[in-house]
Amino acid sequence: MVIAKAWVLKKHFDGFPKTSDFDLKKIELPNLKDGGEQTDTLSCVCLYCRPYSRRNMKEGDIMIGTQVARIVESKNPAFTVGAFVVADRGWRTHFISDGKDLQLLPSNWPESLPKSLALGTVGMPGLTAYFGLLEVCKMKPGETVLVNAAAGAVGSVVGQLAKIGGCKVVGCAGSDDKVAYLKKIGFDEAFNYKTVKSLDEALRKASPDGYDCFFDNVGGEFASVAINQMKKYGRIAVCGAISQYNDSVPQKGPYVQIPMIFKELQMEGFIVSRWNNRREEGLKALLKWVVEGKVKFHEQVTEGFENMPMAFIGMLKGENLGKAVVKV
Repeated sequence: MVIAKAWVLKKHFDGFPKTSDFDLKKIELPNLKDGGEQTDTLSCVCLYCRPYSRRNMKEGDIMIGTQVARIVESKNPAFTVGAFVVADRGWRTHFISDGKDLQLLPSNWPESLPKSLALGTVGMPGLTAYFGLLEVCKMKPGETVLVNAAAGAVGSVVGQLAKIGGCKVVGCAGSDDKVAYLKKIGFDEAFNYKTVKSLDEALRKASPDGYDCFFDNVGGEFASVAINQMKKYGRIAVCGAISQYNDSVPQKGPYVQIPMIFKELQMEGFIVSRWNNRREEGLKALLKWVVEGKVKFHEQVTEGFENMPMAFIGMLKGENLGKAVVKV
């Protein structure tokens, strides 16, 4: 008999999440049936469950999220014991699957790379950067790309892929250490949005001619200022709105119609699952660039399943550099 631990949503978040909003439960797993696999989780944590929690979850549900897991028992020939998989099974230490919701790590995954990269740079965040730039921003060599929350799991990959694509890249982050990291991984310009006297002036200084592409992870005031510095026919990929996720009262604005009209801009929101049929293409490219050293990565690792809520709250506060991972 296996007893799994799982974090559940005890109470829907009211503003910023609190540790009291979560509850740790124990679940007795049934015996394995033919065609099934039992896994133990190695690492997981996810930001997207904040905006999706009220929309997709009921109080008492296991927190949604993605993990890298190892097969520890199998009655399915497609999944051998010891194999590593990616699964969207939430915040839990063990689970049983029929295999339909499991994705094996690529067979050519180097032993030198942490498996947890399948949750970040060579996973959903990396794919978000890949398809957002290629399919929404449609970046071209010689253009200028702006990305906010640039030291996060998505933003840091966006900047590096834009450099691979021959673009000038401007990024902003919320600490001097993060800014230093952005410059280390190849951003042409980077600044701390919390310490600049004027966001408008900082953006103009970083690129006096404006921006062709804007990869927006933040929304709110930043987007309102940045949209006015887009070049004519600029493209804006709306990936996230972290500045608004924890608001109890919705923010007003920004009002985008005037710059959208006179600069003939394109703004498009997207969710990466749109390109699920091209997932292998994206992962293959990302893994290749990581192995070649063209895309660098950083993980903020928290030890211990019991620390999941604190890691999640810390991520929402911007305490992570790169992908936040909990090692179970």
